[in-house]
Amino acid sequence: MINTKKKLRTFLYKNTPVILLFISILNEIDFNNSELKYFSFNFVYILIFYYNLKRDGGIGYVYIFIAGLFNDVMNGTPMGISSLCYLLLCAAAVYLRNITLRPNIVKDWIFFLLSILVLNFITFTYLIIFFNHEINYFDQIINIIFTFLFYLFFSVLFKAYDNNILGRIH
Repeated sequence: MINTKKKLRTFLYKNTPVILLFISILNEIDFNNSELKYFSFNFVYILIFYYNLKRDGGIGYVYIFIAGLFNDVMNGTPMGISSLCYLLLCAAAVYLRNITLRPNIVKDWIFFLLSILVLNFITFTYLIIFFNHEINYFDQIINIIFTFLFYLFFSVLFKAYDNNILGRIH
C-alpha cells in the first residue's frame, strides 16, 4: 500500500506538467482568446519555460511538439508555428539553466520576458510575411505584459507544488 502511494506520487510529480500542458491547450477556457477585453496571458509559455528551466528532464520535447500541433489545430494557425515557438522557448530555458551558477527569480523573469518577446516577433513575422495574417498588436502587447507578470505568480505556485510533492516522495 505504501509502495503504491509512493509510485503514484512519483508518477504525478513527473507527469503533472505534461498533464497541465495538454489540459491548458485542449480546454475551452483559453485566456488568450477569452472575451475579457484587456486580459489575456499565455499559460503554456509560463509552464514550458518554468519546468524546462527548473527540472533536468523538463517536460519532454516530443510532448511539447505534439502540444504545439494541437494548439495550431485548436487556434487555426499554420501547422508547426506553435511547436516551433514552444521548442525555442525550451531551448531558451535550457540555455539559461546551463549558464546559471546561482538561480535568481528576477533574472529568470527578465530572461523569460526577452524570450517571449523574441518568440512573438518570430510568430508575428512568420504570420504576416507568409500568410498575410492580421494581428491586433494592442491585444498582443496586453498578452505579453500579463504573461510576463503572471510568471512570478505561477513560478511560486509551481515551486510550492514541487517542494510539497518531493517532500512526500522522499
